[in-house]
Amino acid sequence: MTELFHLFESEPLLFAFACGLLGLVVGSFLNVVIHRLPKMMEREWHAQCAELSGQTLEPSPRYNLFVPRSACPHCGHAISALENIPVLSYAFLRGRCKGCGAHISMRYPVVEAISGLLSAYAAWHFGFGPAAVAAIIFVWALIALTFIDFDTQLLPDDITLPLLWLGLLLNLNGVFTSLPEAVIGAVMGYLILWSVYWMFKLVTGKEGMGYGDFKLLATIGAWLGWKMLPLVILLSSLVGAVVGIALIVIAKHGRNIPIPFGPYLAGGGLIALFWGQTLTQSYLQLLAP
Repeated sequence: MTELFHLFESEPLLFAFACGLLGLVVGSFLNVVIHRLPKMMEREWHAQCAELSGQTLEPSPRYNLFVPRSACPHCGHAISALENIPVLSYAFLRGRCKGCGAHISMRYPVVEAISGLLSAYAAWHFGFGPAAVAAIIFVWALIALTFIDFDTQLLPDDITLPLLWLGLLLNLNGVFTSLPEAVIGAVMGYLILWSVYWMFKLVTGKEGMGYGDFKLLATIGAWLGWKMLPLVILLSSLVGAVVGIALIVIAKHGRNIPIPFGPYLAGGGLIALFWGQTLTQSYLQLLAP
């Protein structure tokens, strides 16, 4: 194991390649998380409501991230190991179920590919060490949150809160920033969007965003520090505005239909993770006399 670590340290491209392969495999699991976690949350909510109302629910089959085995939703065909190879299986099957020929969503290889590419880039960018490992975990979590929010407009606490605490723990040793800046970042991240939420609600009487967005920005602040928050907010707002306008104009997306903000926060967080220092320094140099 020590020799492998030395090899990864001396060969950055090999380390990036290995992390890319790992990212592909984890990307396959992220697809399961994206699909099943909201359903697990919904089941839990139904159980809690039934308990509060004194109702008795009939026992339901076991359902979590590992059980039951993945299967085609159309014919129930169980997905074999050979049919679950990241990206390649989708290509070999030509995007269709082996059992019934039903179309398989392009979402699955896209998530796998994004996970693999970003994992490889994080390994190459930070080099072998704790920062690379932490960055890859951060990437995986943000991918899952992004696609869950797109599908359900939910940012599960089961992901954001452990990620927030992990960011603070990592910065005990200053992996990405100092601990004081991480703590202030977590507090500021939450309070900034919390304040925007209440100002918007007082003015319009409507809710402009969810509490999950507050927690996600707090998490990004805990990982990267408070100094990165302006950049994250600016980037996410710009991308969100462009995409929102495009959806309204091109896709005829109704103005009253809410657009999730979490994916844009996640995108801003990833940009800040990789290039935040460079962008901030360039901006300050432009302002310098």
